[in-house]
Order: sequence, then C-alpha cells, then structure tokens
Amino acid sequence: MLDKTFDPTAAEPRLYAMWEDSGLFAPKTEGAAEAYSIVIPPPNVTGSLHIGHALNNTLQDILARYHRMKGKAVLWLPGTDHAGIATQMVVERQLAAAGNVGRREMGREAFIARVWEWKATSAGSIQNQLRRLGSSCDWSRERFTLDPSLQDAVRKVFVQLHREGLIYRDKRLVNWDPHFQTAISDLEVEQKEMDGSYWHFAYPLADGVTYEHPVAWDGDGQPTEYETRDYIVVATTRPETMLGDTGVAVHPDDARYAGLVGKFVTLPIVGRRIPIVADDYADPTKGSGAVKITPAHDFNDFQVGKRAGLEALNVMDAFGRITAADTPDVPADYEGMDRFAARKAIVARAGEEGWLKAIEKTRHVIPHGDRSGVVIEPWLTDQWYVDAHTLAQPAIKAVEQGDTVFEPKSYEKIYFEWLRNIEPWCISRQLWWGHRIPAWYDAEGNIYVAESEAEALAQAGGKALTQDEDVLDTWFSSALWPFSTMGWPEDTEDLRRFYPTSDLVTAADIIFFWVARMMMMGLHFMDEVPFKRVIINGLVRDEKGQKMSKSKGNVIDPLGIIDELGADPLRFTMAILSGTRDIKLSRQRIEGYRNFGTKLWNAARFSQMNEAKRVEGFDPATVDQTINRWVRGELTKAERAVSEAIEGGRFDDAASALYRFVWNVFCDWYLELAKPVFMGSDEVAKAETRAMTAWTLDQTLKLMHPIMPFITEELWDKLAMEGVPRTEATLIGAAWPDLPDSYVDGEATEDISWLVGAVTELRSSRAEIGVAPAVKLLLALYNPTPDIQARFDRHSDLIKTLARLEDITTVSAQPSGSITITVGGASAHIPLQGIIDIAAERERLTREAAAYDSDIAHVGKKLGNPNFVSRAAPEVVEEQRAKLAEAEAGRIRLTASLARLDEMEQVLKPHG
Repeated sequence: MLDKTFDPTAAEPRLYAMWEDSGLFAPKTEGAAEAYSIVIPPPNVTGSLHIGHALNNTLQDILARYHRMKGKAVLWLPGTDHAGIATQMVVERQLAAAGNVGRREMGREAFIARVWEWKATSAGSIQNQLRRLGSSCDWSRERFTLDPSLQDAVRKVFVQLHREGLIYRDKRLVNWDPHFQTAISDLEVEQKEMDGSYWHFAYPLADGVTYEHPVAWDGDGQPTEYETRDYIVVATTRPETMLGDTGVAVHPDDARYAGLVGKFVTLPIVGRRIPIVADDYADPTKGSGAVKITPAHDFNDFQVGKRAGLEALNVMDAFGRITAADTPDVPADYEGMDRFAARKAIVARAGEEGWLKAIEKTRHVIPHGDRSGVVIEPWLTDQWYVDAHTLAQPAIKAVEQGDTVFEPKSYEKIYFEWLRNIEPWCISRQLWWGHRIPAWYDAEGNIYVAESEAEALAQAGGKALTQDEDVLDTWFSSALWPFSTMGWPEDTEDLRRFYPTSDLVTAADIIFFWVARMMMMGLHFMDEVPFKRVIINGLVRDEKGQKMSKSKGNVIDPLGIIDELGADPLRFTMAILSGTRDIKLSRQRIEGYRNFGTKLWNAARFSQMNEAKRVEGFDPATVDQTINRWVRGELTKAERAVSEAIEGGRFDDAASALYRFVWNVFCDWYLELAKPVFMGSDEVAKAETRAMTAWTLDQTLKLMHPIMPFITEELWDKLAMEGVPRTEATLIGAAWPDLPDSYVDGEATEDISWLVGAVTELRSSRAEIGVAPAVKLLLALYNPTPDIQARFDRHSDLIKTLARLEDITTVSAQPSGSITITVGGASAHIPLQGIIDIAAERERLTREAAAYDSDIAHVGKKLGNPNFVSRAAPEVVEEQRAKLAEAEAGRIRLTASLARLDEMEQVLKPHG
C-alpha cells in the first residue's frame, strides 16, 4: 500500500541516482531515431542555483523529457562557463583571506595553477544543484569552456577570423573597471541612479572673440535682450574629464551659437586651444545647449570626435588616476591624482578663478562594475575587436527568412534592433583566467596571430616573441558553445547528428550578448544556424512584481524550496507561470502546487484501495461504461492539449491542461463517479472501471512526468505490482501516450457533461441556500421532457450521492414551501421546510456584507487620493485595485444571496 504522503526528501535523491545510473539521460544510439538537441546556457562555474536558473532549466528539462518519451534521440548537453572575472575574483579573495601574496606577486603561471586547483576542489556545486531540480542532462557529455578541445576551437576561430580581416586590433573606448584593471562588457555594467551635480563652466573664447547671448524672451520665445559674452558655458557631471577636452559642440540649428562654429575656446587649467564644432548630438533644450567633448572618456563624445575630426586624449591611467601621458599640457599638480580627488580640485579651482557659473543638483544614472562595485570609466585603450557588422548580416537574414524563430515572436525586435545597429565587439580582457589571446609580438611591435607558439615563431622567422597578456571575453568562447561542445573543429558523430540544435531556452537580457553572437559564429563556421528555435523565458519577480534582491529581503531560494517542499511543486509553478514576461512568484503559489501533487498521490491511493489494477489484454477502446468512455475521451483531449503546448513552447498552457484534467476531471469527477461502481454489485462494471482507472492513472503519470518527474516516477514504481507487470520499467524511459481520436466518444461526453452540470448546479443551489453538508434535500422535477427524465432516471443514484439528495421525484405543480431552480435543463423545486434557519443565515450574510463594505470604503478612499496613486509604487496601487475589485465582487454576491434569502422567507411564510 502507498504511504499516506509522498516524501520528496527521501525519494528525490534515490530516483535521480536511478535515472542517472540507467543511462537514459544519454541519447538513444539504436535505430534511426529522430534527433532532438538542446545545449544548456552554461552557468558560471562559480555560481549556485538561483530562481532564474530554476525557471530556465525546468523548461529545458520539460522539453528533454517530453521528446525522450516521444522516442527521439535526445541530447541535452550540460556545461559551465569559466566566468573570467568572477572566478579570478573568487580566487583572489581566497588568497587575500588566507594572507597569501596577491596575483601579481605570484605570477601568471602560479596563479592560473591555483585557479585550476580551486576548480578541482570547490567548483561543481551548480551541477549538483541542477540534479536536485531534476535536470536530465547527459552528464557524460558535460563541457567546460576551458576544456582542451574547446580551447582548440577558440584558437582556430580567432586565427581564421583574423586572417579574414574580421578580427583586428584598434584603439577605441571601452567600459573600463579601474578596480580589476580590465575592459568589461555592457552586461557586466550595473546602472545605478545616484545623487550628483551638473557643474556649469565658462570656457573663455579665444582670439578676443565675443558674441551676443540672449538673456530675455517674449511670449513667443523670441529673444528680447542680449548680453555680450566672451565665453561659452558648458555643463558636466564629470569635471575631471575636462583635462581631456578637445572640442565644444553646439547644434547646427542653434541660432545662439551660429557665429561661433569654427571659432575656438581656451580650455581652463591646461590652456589648450580647442574648436567649437556643430553636431546634432548637442541638444539646444538642455542646459546652455553647448557640450564639452572629451573623445577619450565618453562614448557619445567619441563618436562626435570621429565626425568632427577631434583628437582623443587619454588623461587617466588604468587605475583611474590623472596622467599626462597622452598630452603634456596637463599640469603636474594633477599627475597621479585619483579621478574623484581631481574632480574636487578642479571644481575648487573653477570657483577660485571665477569660471564656475553654477552648480545644479541632479539624480542621474552612473555605470558601476557589477563585480567590483566601482564607477566604470570610459577609457581609450588598445584592444582586440571583431567586425560584428559583417558577421551580423547573415544572422539578420537567417531570422528574417525563418531559419531560426523566436518564441514569443515579439523578441525578434530586440534581436534585429541590436544587430542592425551593432558596434565592433571588444573581445580582449585584461585578466589572466580565460582563453589567452593567440597573438605574439616581436621587439618592433609586429603581431603574429597563430594557433600555437611554434606556428607564430615560424611566421616571425625565429625572432623572439612575447604572447599577448590579455584573455578573450568570456562571451567569445560562449558564442561557439553549440558546435564547440560537440567536437568542432573535428567532424564528429555528435556534430553530424545534433547540429543544428533544436531549441535554445534563455532569457531576454542575453539575446544580444549570447544568442546573436552564437548566430553569427554558427553561420560563419558551420554554415548553418545553431538552433532552429529560441524560446525566451520571463523574469521571475516577487509576488508584487518587484525585482528580487537580497537588500529587499524578497529573494526566493530554490534550494530552500526544494529542501522543504520538493522539486516538483517548484517545477510546476515555474511552468504554469512561464507565459508572462514578468513572473510574479510567491511561496504560497508553490505550496498550492504541492497540494496538486498531493491530490494526485491521494488519487493513486484511492485507486489502489479500490483494487484498480492493470489487466492482461485490457483494451480501453472496448470499454462500455459511460464514465469510462467519457474519461478516455477527456484523457485524449488532455494529451492533445499538453503535446501541442509543449511542442509550441507554451509551458503554461501544458501545465494548465494537466491541472484541469488531473484535478477537475480525473480526481473530482471520474473517481467520484466511479465510487458507486466500486461499491456496487455489478461485477462486470466494477472490473471494467477498475481496469480503466489503472490504465488512466498510468497515462496520466506519463503526461505529468515532464513537469513533475519525481512524484510521477515514484508512483510508477510503487504501483508496478498492481496487476500485470508493465513492459516499461521506468517512467523516464516510457513512451508518450498514443491515443487515437476515436477514443473521444461524443455521446459519452454529452451525457457526463450533462451529469456534471446537473450536480454542479445542485451543489451551487445548496451553497446559496446555506444548507448544512449533512442535510439531504428533496428534488422535485417539474414536468421534465422525456429525454431529461430519462437522464435523471439513468443517473439517479449518482446524482443523489454526489448532490446529497434524499430523493428525486416528478411533480406537475410546485410543492408549497419550496423554491424553484433550473437543473439539468429542467425546472425543479426544493422544499425548504425544516431545512434552513432563515434568521441565523441572514445574520451570517449581513456580517460578511458589512466586512466587504468596510473594505470597499477603506480601499476606495485610498485609491481616490491622487497623492497615493501618483506616489505609491505601481505594484502597490495595482494590489489595492485588485483588493477593491475582489471586495466589490464579494458584496455583489452577498447582495444576491440576501435577496434569495428574502425569497425563501416569503416561500416559508404561512399563507392564510
């Protein structure tokens, strides 16, 4: 006999070990099974399972398990990313905590050896956490982005792209992290809103130039008064960068400065003569309309500088300190000064010398390194770049012509937007942990790009060479993930069989960092898209729609949930909520779907207690009982709905279809309708219904397995001895249900739908009247049609049991003291004498109505306050609106119940 409850703590590790030992995670090798492949978005080797991982990997596992049960050769390829900056930071912190020497004192080789040592002993937690979630990856094929074969692939790609002119070295602006002294990607930049200032500086015009600047305007915005100025005002939030200014920009249509374009200013402090240029970047409506241009320290200014031919002067070093290395006119007083100390010094000097015109307080967004926490500095430096524009063109075309599709399709817009406006991709990082750039330099600075040092030496004719110190951006090796993990550049069986992959499941925020780059590399090196479909999952937020963060205390830890509730409730919650961009998750939702699993478990126990067993030779196509023909059709419709939803990447629809069938159809109705059969004397009907219950339960476990694998596999195993042995030993290795359309029986569907509707109407009437559960009612049908009478006669025993009726009779006149209802298409009467205490019921309903009235008044007043609506967080306002709507709906319902009570009171009054 099944235990009273499912114990996930004991079952999940045992079941997962069984699955892994079975070898079923690996793709089938026998026969000519259709291939289905998916590569995992590789989590950082330093990482641990967070709620986003739980969502993403649940959806991938649903696909893998479903297609495996459909008989396909499924490869779900796992792996981890070396996570350059994150891993280097972890090991450096460990060194510091242990009081050891730092990275630079150790030297490169010793430090890299230490990182590998850390990986061997400390990494790997994310893989075991994915196992706890139930992920059925083929761990025998697990890859790491620094595996030797993947290093070979990276070097080959770099060298080939360089030979084709698609990788080159250039001096451009990058996001520079002064703490780690490395360039970082946009994804590693965290934008923080902070208090700051606009400092308004007056730059003196050179060569004695003056102009008339408007200071007053009429009602039409036309200038009425002017003053003569020998300076132009610019505003900046970063005064320290003025030391690198090489121009001032004004809008070409700004009449105030039209006569100054082509003139010069003398830059304060350094005395540099810089031109005034016209450029659309300057906004006449902001500040003075004139902006200082520092091409070496601002991304927008860099573009203005290119258009205007302005020099780019670096005035900071890798640590964010002022330096005169690029331009000797920076005063020695500032040499080596931290950028923020220089800011204070420059502002103080501007005040002393009189060219500080105003200080304007502001809130603005400042970029920070997501790992270091320091302010990022746009910095001009020599780096390696990929010609992303050229590689992007085939990637754009592939999606335009449908070679790869996005689900939902709306995400194609993000993909196209980025690729059509793509900038050169900076791929070099000033780190030690990662793929070292395969480029060598001779003493004259000549560059030799090769797959090995020996090849580079041959190119250099034996000259002494030094390898580039930098490593590649982590995203570079990740861009090769779909084919490098399958053995490329070798022509492997896996590559021939599983590339291109079938699906990619990932998040919207890395469409351009990862998805687009995989498309570019896959098309360039494999001449095929890397995946046929990209399924974008949403962002998991808290129940109020707020982003989860440790500081807010609203983080839901998936491992804590698994410890307490098991993996299945978490997985089902992820699936059923996955249809929105912003998934509002609460612990209560997860607990609710644990109850769903409990419902299934209890249904299996009920079936077992009623001797529902598999029968040799049982054929569901031949069942005779109406309820059995009905449930067979409902199961078939559920299978269609679940299959179509999973095939379409609509995991929420699949979960909803399962919920409806399991809870509403199988548990609430079929098993209830089967109870009288199990307890009856018709042995033929009883035997058929027992066999049908066992068969339906088996098919249900199959349908639920991709989403809730643990509880279904446990039930499959525990029920293995109920009747004739199954031919499928494990559920993970079982075949997906194959149910023909003929299983749907229209007559049975119509008949049981009528029965369900009649019982539901009677139960609803009982609730409205306020009848105690133990009280049995009389039902008098008023002149029913022969067809309806026949249905009531046929299902009389079931209706009386399920609706708790004493008897069902037929009358030609309304009995006194009764109310009239409609049930099963017939008019019927329920005698009320002695059934209900009108006064007590009115008191209860009035009390509930008063509570709703109080809520409506309180919340309505709050929402009627414009200050609350405008200042409160949007999710708080939405929560209050939902609360008001709920209270109003409840009050309407109670008003109807009180009116019904008045009607009953009139019915029961003695008539004289």
